[in-house]
Amino acid sequence: MSRLLIVIGILCIVAGVAIRFGIPIGRLPGDIVIHRGNSTFYFPIVTCIVVSIVLTLIAALLRR
Repeated sequence: MSRLLIVIGILCIVAGVAIRFGIPIGRLPGDIVIHRGNSTFYFPIVTCIVVSIVLTLIAALLRR
């Protein structure tokens, strides 16, 4: 359990640093954005795929 909490903490720190330095997490090419009138629809499909791959790799490393 402690190992999992340490990994989650490190991931939060990495995400915070990435956002702080302007890495476009959530605004990747391929994300769907539709502007119509006064409304905007945003669906981060590529961001979801990238996050899924990263979490899968981390889970695979933790299983070892």
